[in-house]
Amino acid sequence: MTSVEEAMAAVDASVRPLGTEVVAVVDAAGRVLAAPVASGHPLPRFDQSAVDGYAVRHADVAAAPVTLPVGEVVAAARQAARPVLTPGTATRIFTGGLVPDGADTIVRQELTTADADAGTVTVHDAVDVGTDLRREGEELPAGSVVATAGQEVTPGLLASLLVAGAHEVTVARRPRVAVLVTGDELVPAGQPLGLGQTPDTNGPMIGATLAGWGLTDVTVAHVPDRREVVVDTLAAAIADADLVVTSGGVSVGDFDFVPGAAEEVGAERLFWKVAQRPGGPLYVARHGDAHLFGLPGNPAAVLVNLHVYVRRALDRLVGLDPDARWRTGVPAEPPHRIADKTFWLRASATTDDTGRTVLAPLGRQASHMLSNLSDATAIARVPATSEDEPTETLRWLPLP
Repeated sequence: MTSVEEAMAAVDASVRPLGTEVVAVVDAAGRVLAAPVASGHPLPRFDQSAVDGYAVRHADVAAAPVTLPVGEVVAAARQAARPVLTPGTATRIFTGGLVPDGADTIVRQELTTADADAGTVTVHDAVDVGTDLRREGEELPAGSVVATAGQEVTPGLLASLLVAGAHEVTVARRPRVAVLVTGDELVPAGQPLGLGQTPDTNGPMIGATLAGWGLTDVTVAHVPDRREVVVDTLAAAIADADLVVTSGGVSVGDFDFVPGAAEEVGAERLFWKVAQRPGGPLYVARHGDAHLFGLPGNPAAVLVNLHVYVRRALDRLVGLDPDARWRTGVPAEPPHRIADKTFWLRASATTDDTGRTVLAPLGRQASHMLSNLSDATAIARVPATSEDEPTETLRWLPLP
């Protein structure tokens, strides 16, 4: 039986990044950069005011209080020509406005009194030279690296790319994912249940999870428990998708057709059956550049394997480091351990007064049970009793 570490290593060794594409920065949120981005100009692009107030020469206000005539007005807008400050005067300026040539200080409005009729402003308090003046390039000089390959474009990074003058970026192509739900006992949501049937939770749960991870090219289909249909559907899915995720049909029952069907269509098994609970009968195979993750049918097993292995593969496909998602916390009580198997504990993660993450185990941990997922915010890895690994701290993955 494959260990959890061996299974993760097999995924890492087999899954390679997809190709790249160029997209507009405004459409890049949630994408992963495949190339670094440098600033096309200094930040800020020009000397600008940090406040609403008056641009002056420091020498003209050093003996404040002093009254100066007000010349032109500079708004935070495109200028027809560079404004120029006449010595002995002040220029009315607004936040973000281009500082006039000759000015070296901004006096904020709160320190002044304007006389509109006289066209003057009185500066009441002296300020230091350079006060409230943002200098060109003080944040970054032109050509500075704003983002590196492998970074996910967050809303904040998107704004940084735009202000740095980037219009397009090279990103990893989004994976195409096909989800196949097996099990004749499963009935789509909203349809009446017959004797021996149960609502399909796996298809909607997998689809919603993938959507929450930013996947947009996802298909979800139900496959009846007939070998020839499983073979044909798998072959078509593998031909069209980068990643195929199935639920059910991977154990050793008479209707568990997925492993045999995958190998019948030419897939190469990476591993089958992992020393873990829940989710032990996990089947992973490769066909060309496509990968198949055959998940057991129990919902908790689906959830665990999605977060531990499927997302690991998705991260690899787009150039992210899957290990960066793992966190550490302390168990609220000594965790339940299993001989020779990793136990995936559904838990509630909270922060105590010392800043530690505390992982509180939830009830109803059986693999067919879903009712604790309303409170579960973490999947914690509890090492087997046979592993020489302490349990004072646990590694865990956040649940959305």
